[in-house]
Amino acid sequence: VTGVAPKEADMVNSIPPSYTGGNIDNWRIGKGATMYYPVAVKGALFSVGDPHAGQGDSELCGTAIQCSLTGTFQFILHKKASLAGTSLEKLDYPLLETQDEWVLHGFSFANYLAELGPTAQSDIYGKSSIDLALKDAFRKSRRFLMETKSLTEDEAISLLSVGVDFGVTQVVDGNWGVHAIIKKALFSGGSL
Repeated sequence: VTGVAPKEADMVNSIPPSYTGGNIDNWRIGKGATMYYPVAVKGALFSVGDPHAGQGDSELCGTAIQCSLTGTFQFILHKKASLAGTSLEKLDYPLLETQDEWVLHGFSFANYLAELGPTAQSDIYGKSSIDLALKDAFRKSRRFLMETKSLTEDEAISLLSVGVDFGVTQVVDGNWGVHAIIKKALFSGGSL
């Protein structure tokens, strides 16, 4: 679990992930990775927990191989005004960047706290689906390619079909997740 606080509630269950990160359960988040999160509240209120010594894609049963965590984290705040014209300007979801790929995270509900209303923190457990999470990951990936790589919509959809890997991240944390892996090698230069 790594993420920042959402603005929609004062107290939030740490299990379902959302647009500000949280319990994403993507094993690629680790040493050498960069995570970008939209900051929704003053001070961001970063939290970390639930480290895994081992986990594959599509966590199913509520637990991976749990372990303790001693880590060093570097925080860089990108002020909104400084993002104008950059690929991070419209970021409204957790984005993982590694040396070789970008990983975009889709959820059954991009912002379940806003979308499901006052009972969202309990309702999310009965309303999630892989179909919804895949649609969200697809939309985010299409937009990412159009905005950061200047592809047309048709070009972005074609590339998503032939060069992007979608996978189930988890179906255990209430707000189910699907991720899209975009290889930087598909583009010359390979950076945002």
